[in-house]
Amino acid sequence: MASLSPQPRKLPADEEPADPKTALLTPPVPSPSSPSSPSPSRFLFAFLLVTTCISLAISSAFAFLLLTSNSKPVKEVARSLSKLPHPVVILISSDGFRFGYQFKTSTPNIHRLIRNGTEAETGLIPVFPTLTFPNHYSIVTGLYPTYHGIINNRFTDPVTGEVFTMQSHESKWWLGEPLWETVVNQGKKAATFFWPGSEVKKGKWSCPDKYCQHYNGSVPFEERVDTVLGYFDLPSNEMPVFITLYFEDPDHQGHQVGPDDPEITNAVAHIDSLIGRLISGLEKRGVFEDVTVILLGDHGMVGTCDKKLIYLEDLSPWIEIESEWVQSTTPVLAITPPSNVSLAEVVSKMNEGLSSGKIEHGNYLKMFLKEDLPTRLHYAASYRIPPIIGLLQEGYKVELKRSDNKECGGAHGYDNTNFSMRTIFIAHGPQFGKGRKVKSFENVQIYNVIASILKLKGAANNGSESFADNILLES
Repeated sequence: MASLSPQPRKLPADEEPADPKTALLTPPVPSPSSPSSPSPSRFLFAFLLVTTCISLAISSAFAFLLLTSNSKPVKEVARSLSKLPHPVVILISSDGFRFGYQFKTSTPNIHRLIRNGTEAETGLIPVFPTLTFPNHYSIVTGLYPTYHGIINNRFTDPVTGEVFTMQSHESKWWLGEPLWETVVNQGKKAATFFWPGSEVKKGKWSCPDKYCQHYNGSVPFEERVDTVLGYFDLPSNEMPVFITLYFEDPDHQGHQVGPDDPEITNAVAHIDSLIGRLISGLEKRGVFEDVTVILLGDHGMVGTCDKKLIYLEDLSPWIEIESEWVQSTTPVLAITPPSNVSLAEVVSKMNEGLSSGKIEHGNYLKMFLKEDLPTRLHYAASYRIPPIIGLLQEGYKVELKRSDNKECGGAHGYDNTNFSMRTIFIAHGPQFGKGRKVKSFENVQIYNVIASILKLKGAANNGSESFADNILLES
């Protein structure tokens, strides 16, 4: 019976196993007739290697995401003073510096403050009316004109019949508490080189000769800067903590030639050079980084021409506006009729004529009882404000009668929502972030900001108590 057990096959000579001793030293050589194939162990090794690398990469990525999601960006905080014993604020006003003027020409010094400080990105909003005295006094009191009493550059007290002008320094006109008064009332020193209201004696502020300059427009701007720098050469106990500095330009040129003339460009360049002079002087004394410099304006500027005139005499078919009724014409038309004349009827008849289409440019003027003015203007509560107010569109002017006068220049005082009335706010100092942009805000907020920097207890005002926390760095 045949056996079913497999029989061993005899290998050919070329397949005979090599000597065992030689085989340990010599790797197997594949047969030239068949291609070589990687072994299963090599496939396994490669697979494990790739899988391990991928796992490590994924783990690293998750670890990075976990770490970065829990980490917080470095928060900028107020810088410590390096030389001065206490904070000092220099408040600089460039009158009529319309927002955008800083781009008219090269202004390296202004842009140095912008680059290393905080800027109102689309400008500072003035109070209404956008005039010099009301706005300068709002900046230093934090009050709207209704509450600080300076409701125009010139006005009549309806009770006493007395007239306020820009040369009036009696305290009865100037209500509220300006910053220089706040400073000295709390035992510190303040200095003013011109600012509306600074010559008025209020509280403990007596406008001392050493620290208070009486207005004289002929004093060169450079001399004003040098006087301010001199305060930093005083002993620390005599050094003022709050200083104002005022320049009439470019408002002076703006009224003469409007906002787009080369004279404005030259004036802006001069203001920039003055800022450079101030910075250089502070750097030489080693205190520039310690001092807070706030550069701002009081209002903007818009061009005006004869073709944008409205004449009150043209309203005669509807109502006769007597010249003695008119307290001011442009840009705030303010009217006080006699007590026996109906205020509502005057407003109604004037608006009827202005909207009739028969008055040249009449649709660019609208009359209001002051209590009916838009509440955002904050221009009703004071008894000093005339009972009838006319709001002009920007660039238009009012005159009582036609004349041959030819004028084409610039003006301000219009509705403070007009972008042309905006000015600048640029602040550089230990408590202002570098290169930071903030939204536009009204200038009544500035009082609280400065009071916070100087660690003063501020007087009651119309600004927000929390605004300083939003614009200043944490100590």
